[in-house]
Amino acid sequence: MDTSRPALLVLVRHAESARNQAKKGSVYFADTAARQVVRGVPDHLIDLTADGHKQAEQTGHAIRERFGAFDHVFTSGYARTEQTAEGILAAYTTAERAGMHVKADLFIRERDPGFAYDMTTAEAEAAFPWLNEYWQTFGGFMARPPGGESLADVTGRVHTFLNTLARDHAGQKILIVTHGGTLRCFRFLLEGWTYAQAQKWPRGQTPANCGITTYSDNGSRLELVDYNRVYWTVGSAADGI
Repeated sequence: MDTSRPALLVLVRHAESARNQAKKGSVYFADTAARQVVRGVPDHLIDLTADGHKQAEQTGHAIRERFGAFDHVFTSGYARTEQTAEGILAAYTTAERAGMHVKADLFIRERDPGFAYDMTTAEAEAAFPWLNEYWQTFGGFMARPPGGESLADVTGRVHTFLNTLARDHAGQKILIVTHGGTLRCFRFLLEGWTYAQAQKWPRGQTPANCGITTYSDNGSRLELVDYNRVYWTVGSAADGI
């Protein structure tokens, strides 16, 4: 039997974060009032909202019922993924949690957003008047935000992470709490997407907060079982990182 991959891979996008709430799905902040609550907070320290904590807890009960315990749980190490993982794992018993190894891995962190991280739309357009044309030319997978990473860059480190899973965690059940952009990179690699498929999420397929994507070993590869299943009933499925 070929055991060169995990038996089960469950990917969860983090629950609603303070930036999700402030940006309301936009690339930049609408105005200075919108960004005030999170201005100056680096991406890795952005917390979940109150609704986000509830989303994680509700999702945890569904995950436990559907999948049981995992061998390993990985987060990106960002506050919002660690808090989401904590909310999910709260559904498990003390004994079950003791058997699950939780670890942060920087290879599955979100795309570095670059210099425009805290900018409003007006500020970004003034600072980088060429950016929209550049983005239209290279597309949402290859283009790099000024000072940041492209999703193609992120895919390189996700590839390294998946190789590590194959080497160290073959045959195991793995839970990963990560980010929307990083999730697109996982799908690119695991499902053999073309560059054209990876340019943007198809209409209606942007990953929801705490959306669950599942892959199972079919004997030759990790096969997609379902994408972006949501089990919580509080808050809103915000776009963005």
